[in-house]
Amino acid sequence: MLRAGIVGLPNVGKSTLFNALTSAKAEAANFPFCTIDPNVGTVEVPDPRLQKLAELVKPQNVVPAAVEFVDIAGLVKGASQGEGLGNKFLANIRETDAIVHVIRCFDDEDVIHVAGSVDPVRDRETINLELALADLATVEKSLDRARKAAKSGNADAKAEVATLEIVFALLSEGKTINSAKLDKELLASLKSYNLLTAKPVLYAANVVDAELSGEEGPYVKALRAVIEKEGEPAEVVPFSAKIEAELAELSKEERVEFLASLGIDSAGLDRLIRAAYHLLGLRTYFTAGEKEVRAWTIHQGDTAPKAAAVIHSDFERGFIRAETVAYDEFIANNGWKGAKEKGVMRSEGKEYVVQDGDVLLFRFNV
Repeated sequence: MLRAGIVGLPNVGKSTLFNALTSAKAEAANFPFCTIDPNVGTVEVPDPRLQKLAELVKPQNVVPAAVEFVDIAGLVKGASQGEGLGNKFLANIRETDAIVHVIRCFDDEDVIHVAGSVDPVRDRETINLELALADLATVEKSLDRARKAAKSGNADAKAEVATLEIVFALLSEGKTINSAKLDKELLASLKSYNLLTAKPVLYAANVVDAELSGEEGPYVKALRAVIEKEGEPAEVVPFSAKIEAELAELSKEERVEFLASLGIDSAGLDRLIRAAYHLLGLRTYFTAGEKEVRAWTIHQGDTAPKAAAVIHSDFERGFIRAETVAYDEFIANNGWKGAKEKGVMRSEGKEYVVQDGDVLLFRFNV
């Protein structure tokens, strides 16, 4: 399951977004630190293909793919040194796959800003600096341990020192790892440290309603410009916390009508999840039987055995083959039987790279 941590300054719409995403009721109030414990909520991944499969197969159960969101207290300048609610909350997002940074991109005199004015470029820099400083403390501790081990001639420790010194120098300048264009091998060696600034970032720009159906405002444009200038591999997803909160109270049918009345194609949640899948290179495949129709999340490039392992490690260990039908062919031919009769069902082996939308049936023997 994809796990994303929601961060941002106080009063930017973090908890309002979280409540809307998960239909949870984390306290949302117009003052800093109203969220004092991490909130975790699971959200279904919107995918109309799953519903079509369910209508065709008529299973006993339908299980969508899911995203887990972790909402933490609003960070402030100095959080990495314990200001506000500090490191306790930074630790809560170390285990996430990506970070959703909520940034205020609207003016409202009735909603106070912790820094006294609205400036998304400054707010982004503030949060990035705090995350970098938190990483710097982690790297410094690891570097001390590695240096001691390297003195005894340990080759692995020497290699670790070389890697950590590069990262330490980078973070000391207040830079983030994911914008530094480090080589893949070095980045892979950093995974075990769970560094915050190495995680992919989605910027959720909280805007006024009119910007969702019209031209982006100056705040969002300024945010996009600085991200492009610094070469950060991140996406900006405009949303309105106010609209998301209203959508959370509506039925599916009412949501469609409400969005149409605003001239918006999709909810912020849908766009946020799609952006996260794109950013992380995630794909979806399906299993479809009488007992269950289910969506599974894998990474782009995963082979059939790797995809099978998402269901259970035994499926990968005893993998024989995968009966495979592309989603469109599965629907067009009314399921497994029609696909087989039409000759569009394929038997794929261990080297097959699973494609987005594949409907799979694994054959295995343990």
